Amino acid sequence: MAKALGKGLQAFFPDHEDKGQGAVEVVLLKELRPNPYQPRKTFSEQSIAELSDSILTHGILQPITVRKSIKGYEIVMGERRFRAAKEAGLTQVPVIIHEFDESKMMELALIENLQREDLNPIEEALAYEKLMEHTEVTQEQLAKRLGMSRPHIANHLRLLQLPQMVQQFISDGKLSMGHGRALLGLKQKKKMSVLLEKVLQQKLSVRELEQLVQQLNEHVPRETKPAKIKLPAILQERQDRLRDTLGTSVSIKPGKKKGRIEIDYFSEDDLERIVELLVDQQEEHE
Repeated sequence: MAKALGKGLQAFFPDHEDKGQGAVEVVLLKELRPNPYQPRKTFSEQSIAELSDSILTHGILQPITVRKSIKGYEIVMGERRFRAAKEAGLTQVPVIIHEFDESKMMELALIENLQREDLNPIEEALAYEKLMEHTEVTQEQLAKRLGMSRPHIANHLRLLQLPQMVQQFISDGKLSMGHGRALLGLKQKKKMSVLLEKVLQQKLSVRELEQLVQQLNEHVPRETKPAKIKLPAILQERQDRLRDTLGTSVSIKPGKKKGRIEIDYFSEDDLERIVELLVDQQEEHE
């Protein structure tokens, strides 16, 4: 996940500083409960095992952040450490107790996970969606607060428009984010299952899938499709950059004196999204 969360927690909670934390306390592991707002749905068994080995050797170097609940404590930040400590056979762990309300607890959990590198694209998209809903900010405002580009956030959020089955394949790593964005362009949604099966069986690349989606949308059989002109490397690189930035299929078609750029959109909302991205890019360079 290519992003720079230099602003991180400070952007949302300016008063959230280490010096304001409470003293470190030791509590029984059995008194801790996972954060109900945890955006991460899957935890790497290998990663937990490696952290467990490290804890057995060096101990828990960073206390787990918790809040007091009716019974025991709820984990605000540090569920991986909690799971690894449990696997290591620890009976007690160091914690720092904070007083957080429901909203702040959820936001801290989401931001902490976004600062990690191993969220899958769907988990990341859901985290952005929840942050926008609960902090009532726009995509642009969220991007500024997290120190990342708006296209990065917009392209992830678009994945949530996919059928649940496709989202699950992306979460499981069977499809890439690029495959998901290509599938968003399919006009006849009833063909999604057949197309998805073909992608998985034939292990189609993102470009191959984009071409197939375009053929289906235009009702052009593969055997009658005109031969694709191979772009010079520099134009191919620029086409790829435009595709990644706009989150849709882009074609650069050079000519002898002039060329043209074709940008696909699939609804009025999608067109508005692309226009806003182009305007944002222009404003950033003014």
